[in-house]
Amino acid sequence: MAQWQDLLRLDAALQARVSQLYEGRFPREIRHYLCVLIESLDWDLAAGDENAASTCFHALLEDLQEQWIRSVQENILLQGPDYTGMKDYLLKNFEYKPLNLAVILSECLKEEQKIKASASEAQACGSPDIDQKWKWKDMDNKINELKRLIMEVKKEMKSLEILNDNLDFIQKTWQNEVEQDIGLAHSHAVVEEECCKRTNFIIQTKQVVLQEIVNILNLAQPIVATLTEVELSEWRLRQQLACIGSPVDTCLDHLQKWFTAVAEVLLGVREQLQKLKEQNNTPDSTNASNLPGLMAIIENQTLSLFTQLLANALVVEKQPIMLSLPQRPLILKTGVRFSVRVSFLICLFRFLANLPEFKCLLKVKPVFDKDVEEVKTVKWFRHFDFNRDECKVLDVDSPNGDLVTEFVHMSLKEIKGRTKGSIEGRLAVTEELHIITFVTEFRHVGLELNIEASTLPVVVISATTQVSSAWASIMWNNMLSTGDSRNLQLFVDPPPLTWEQLSQVLSWQFLCTGKRELDENQLSVLRDKIVDDPDDLVHWSKFSKNENAWLWIDGILDLIKKHLVDLWRDGSIMGFISRERTAELLKEKQTGTFLLRFSESKTNGAISFSWVDNSNGAPFVHSIDPYTKDELEKTSLPDYINTYSLRGRKSRHTNPLLYLYPDIPKDTAFGHYFTNTAEQMLGEHGYVPRKRRDFSDNPTPPPSPPREPNTDMDMDVETKLEYHELIQELFSGSFIFPEYYGSSYEKTASTPTSFVDPRCSV
Repeated sequence: MAQWQDLLRLDAALQARVSQLYEGRFPREIRHYLCVLIESLDWDLAAGDENAASTCFHALLEDLQEQWIRSVQENILLQGPDYTGMKDYLLKNFEYKPLNLAVILSECLKEEQKIKASASEAQACGSPDIDQKWKWKDMDNKINELKRLIMEVKKEMKSLEILNDNLDFIQKTWQNEVEQDIGLAHSHAVVEEECCKRTNFIIQTKQVVLQEIVNILNLAQPIVATLTEVELSEWRLRQQLACIGSPVDTCLDHLQKWFTAVAEVLLGVREQLQKLKEQNNTPDSTNASNLPGLMAIIENQTLSLFTQLLANALVVEKQPIMLSLPQRPLILKTGVRFSVRVSFLICLFRFLANLPEFKCLLKVKPVFDKDVEEVKTVKWFRHFDFNRDECKVLDVDSPNGDLVTEFVHMSLKEIKGRTKGSIEGRLAVTEELHIITFVTEFRHVGLELNIEASTLPVVVISATTQVSSAWASIMWNNMLSTGDSRNLQLFVDPPPLTWEQLSQVLSWQFLCTGKRELDENQLSVLRDKIVDDPDDLVHWSKFSKNENAWLWIDGILDLIKKHLVDLWRDGSIMGFISRERTAELLKEKQTGTFLLRFSESKTNGAISFSWVDNSNGAPFVHSIDPYTKDELEKTSLPDYINTYSLRGRKSRHTNPLLYLYPDIPKDTAFGHYFTNTAEQMLGEHGYVPRKRRDFSDNPTPPPSPPREPNTDMDMDVETKLEYHELIQELFSGSFIFPEYYGSSYEKTASTPTSFVDPRCSV
C-alpha cells in the first residue's frame, strides 16, 4: 500500500503515467481497493509459475469478498466501490488465465517503481533552478536562526525561574537566620538590601528576555509574509501550471517544513510569555510597571503572526480529478465520482498530539460555489451541489505528522427549477467556471479561526463529448488567471493569449500524452495555422469556437494516446509538417525515404506517410491516405509500414518505404514494434493466421520528359489501359467501371502534382 499511496501524492503528469500503465490492461479501481494485498504478493514469481499465479488470483477474489461482507455489515454498501463488478471482471478475464494477470501486475508494479523513482530523482536532482535553491537555502537559514533564538529564550526563562525561587527563599527563610546572627535591628535592612539586588537583576533578565522575544518577532514577521504571500503563491502557480501539463515540482515538503517550524516558534513565544505573566501575577513577585503593557503588545503581535500563518495553512494539495480523466483535472461530470486531496501545512501533531481534543480538532467540509457572486446575480449561471453531505477530519498521514484528508467519492448534481436567463449572452456549458471551497474551524489555545481553501476553477460537463471543449477552457483560464486571482466570468469576454503562452501549453499537452514536447519546427507549423494577428495574439474564437483549431489538435493528441505513444516518444513521427515542407525535405533524399505526418484535413486525428521516388530521374513525392483511429485499432502503424506495398505490373508487390527520414533503415526504426513475425503470428492451434495486406496500385508516374508527340501519346494510352485492365481484374464483378479510372491529386512544392495513393486491403 505504501507504493500506491506514494503514487497518489505525485503531480498530475506523473499520475497520468501511472494511469496509462493500466489503461486497457487492468482496472485502476481494483488496483486502488486491493493495493495492500497486491503489493504484498510476489507477482514476479507468479508470472512464471501457474500454481503461484492461481494462488494469487484466488487471494484477490477472497479479499474482495471480505471487503464486500464488511461493507454489508457496516451498512455502507452503497457508499463503497462496486465489489461485485470487480469480482466479475477478474473471473471473466483471468479465471482460466491467471498467468496473464500475474504478468500484467508484475510489469505494472515494476513500472510504478520506475515512475516513483523518477519523481524522487527529480526532487533530489533539484528540478528547481539555482536561484530557487538559493532562496530555499536562505529561508532554511532564517528559520534555523528563529529556532536558535527561541532556544536562548527558553534558557533565559530557566534562569529566571531559578532567580525567582532564590528570591522567594530569601524572603521566606533567610530573615530568620539573619535575626539569629546579627539581631533584629539589622535583619530587615540586610534582607531588604539583598532582595533589592536580586529583584533588580530579575527585572533586567525579564527585559532581556522580552527583547529577545521582540527580536524573534521582528525576524518572524518578514518570514511569515514571505511564506504566505510569496512562497505559497508561487507553489499555487506551479500547481496551476502542473494541472495543464507543465513538468514543474509541486511537492509541499518545503512549505510544510517551514510553516511547521515557524508555528512551533510562535507557539513557543506564547508559552514563554505566559510563564512571564504567571511570574508577575504571583503575590510576592516583583513587577516592573512597564512590563505588563509591553508583554501585552508582544502577545498581540505573536497572535497576529500565528493567525496569519494558520489562515493560509489549508491548501488543496490535489485538485479535483475524475478517475477516467487523469490527465485532465478540473473537469467534472455530473453524477461521476471525482477525488480531491486537502492538506494542512502545519504539522500540529508534533505539539498537539497529547491533547485529547486533537483527534477531531480539524473537520473539513466542502462547499460548492461558496460566496460566488454569480450564484446570486447571474440568472443563467448553473447551480450544483454535492450528491451527499460529506465532512472529514484531517488525519495524520505519516510519521512526520502530515495532516491530510482525501475526498474520493464526491459527485455533483445540478439543481434544476431556477429561473433561466435569456439565451443571449449565456456562456456555453464548457465555458462556465465554478469553484469548490473547503472550510474548517480551528479552536485552540484561546484562538478561534475559520480557515478556507478553494480549488482552481472547474468546468462541470454533462456529456463526455464536451471534454475537449472543457479542457480548452481550463487551459485558457489557467494561462490567464494566474496565482490567487479568479474570474468565473472570464469567457464572457475572454482576453487573448500570446502565441508564446499558447505554444507552451500546447507543447505540455504532447509531453503529458506522449512524453515528448513539440519542437520549434512543429510549433512553427501550428503557429501558421492558428495565428493571424499582427501582434502575435491568439483569440479564443479562433482557437476553440469558430474555426476550432483545438479540436484538430486534440484529435491528434487522442490518436497519440491510443495508438502512437511509443512512436511519438522515440521521435519517429515528424507530425506537424506542411505538404510543401514535406516535399522539400524528401526531394533531396534517396528513393524510399519517408516520413510520418499528421493529417491536416481530418479533425478526429489521423496520420499519413509520404515517400520520395527518384526512379524516373526526378524526385517525386507520394502521400498515402491517412490512417484513422479505427484502422489503427485493427493494425498498428508499424505493421502497416512493414506490410505496405505497391503492386506493379505483373502483380509484383514491393514496399516503397525503405528509410525513415533522414536515413534510418526502416527495420532499425520500427523493427522492435513489428508484430507480424512468424513466431508472434502463431495462433492458438499453431496456425499462422491470415492477415489483411495493405497495398496500393502503382501510382501514375510523374509527367515524363518531353518526347516525340506520337511516342508520348502511345505511352500514355498504354499506361492508362494497363492500369484500367489491372483494376478490372482485381474487382471484376464488383463494380461497373467508367471508361477511365481516375486518381486524386495533391499539390506539392517539389513537383507539379503528387498523388494521394488510394489504398486497398486484401
